[in-house]
Amino acid sequence: MKKPEELFHELDQLMKETKAGKIHWHVEVQTTEHNDPSQKPIETEDGVSWTLDECYVSYYCEHQGKKFCMITYELIKHDAREDKTATSNLIFLPPENVRCFHLQTLLSYAVDNSAVLSDQVHKLWMMLLEMYRQDPGSVNLTATAGVLSIEEG
Repeated sequence: MKKPEELFHELDQLMKETKAGKIHWHVEVQTTEHNDPSQKPIETEDGVSWTLDECYVSYYCEHQGKKFCMITYELIKHDAREDKTATSNLIFLPPENVRCFHLQTLLSYAVDNSAVLSDQVHKLWMMLLEMYRQDPGSVNLTATAGVLSIEEG
């Protein structure tokens, strides 16, 4: 498995080459953020009731003859009463044939995450979104609604 520093530098290189027009990305998003709030799970911690959402993003491209696949996961907790939001972020580097949005399946492909690495992934996300806004043909982007179910165990 790649070290976080290696992934950071690889993402930096991928972003530079994307800006130079050398890489075309396929990005797939699955999120529960726009689902009906009455259908979302609630988690209570220390007397605070959090509404839960999750967002998966799959990033795929070919670079220097190699396929690159990364999936990110964000658990979003929102307390509307206090207008607070808390997030937890995970990054996965699965093999190409494991491009799915199922946390239990992806866990064995997790990369040690840090604020610096999460920020680098966020920069990639923002760059690709901006490219898509300017030219929808520049990034193959699809988004679907997800369903969040809490697995007990």
